[in-house]
Amino acid sequence: QVQLVESGGGSVQAGGSLRLSCAASGLTRGKVYCMGWFRQAPGTDYQGVAAIYTGLRTTYYADSVKGRFTISQDNANNMLYLQMNSLKPEDTAMYYCAADLGACYSGLNRGGYNWWGQGTQVTVSS
Repeated sequence: QVQLVESGGGSVQAGGSLRLSCAASGLTRGKVYCMGWFRQAPGTDYQGVAAIYTGLRTTYYADSVKGRFTISQDNANNMLYLQMNSLKPEDTAMYYCAADLGACYSGLNRGGYNWWGQGTQVTVSS
């Protein structure tokens, strides 16, 4: 059973930076995964933010975060990261780590991910 635990959220002023971490357990050595970050602001649907295919380290980003956010992985320690720079108030949301076995066929579509963390809150003030 894959388990995902996020950390690193917090409150920051616009223009600031945060680095989210996701500790993954239960991953099978030798298999590849699609791992991603999603966010949900109050009253809105989930939005795919970024994803990475662990096999080739191919990355995917939502247009709204391109050039500001960077997704990365540390396979040796089963960690996933999201470096967020130039944060804006509209980035305020609960951020979730998600994973699925295999390539990122679904891209940033929420339905393509089988395992989810509990989330970490990011608040950006103007």
